Amino acid sequence: MAVAKVVYLLLLTTMVGVQNVVGQGTASWCVARSDASNDALQTALDYACGAGADCLPLQAEGLCFLPNTIQAHASYAFNSYYQRRARAPGSCDFAGTATIATSDPSYGSCVYPSTAREDMEHVMVVEKMAVEREREHLFV
Repeated sequence: MAVAKVVYLLLLTTMVGVQNVVGQGTASWCVARSDASNDALQTALDYACGAGADCLPLQAEGLCFLPNTIQAHASYAFNSYYQRRARAPGSCDFAGTATIATSDPSYGSCVYPSTAREDMEHVMVVEKMAVEREREHLFV
């Protein structure tokens, strides 16, 4: 029982620490520049979707279809591409049509992934698995 309490405290401390890091603005998103032309955005959107961005949410029934604009769709696709490349330098350019944002562009049910959020979820899953393994050992 004492071991379970220690593991729980470690889990809680880890989650608080990760939330503090996220809250300090370490996350970033790649979004379409507001001054980019629709033609340039369409070309870049096509590239991003063809090069591995998750563009399924942009389909007619997807959570990010609305607003149905090149600007909104390009922003989501650019960010997906950028996050999948671990925010590598140069992965948010798209021929000058994209820029880095430090505030979350998510809206309604359309959630833009961020590395910080994904890392936090991953840490929580790993810690939860550790607690479950510890519980199994206690009750065996």
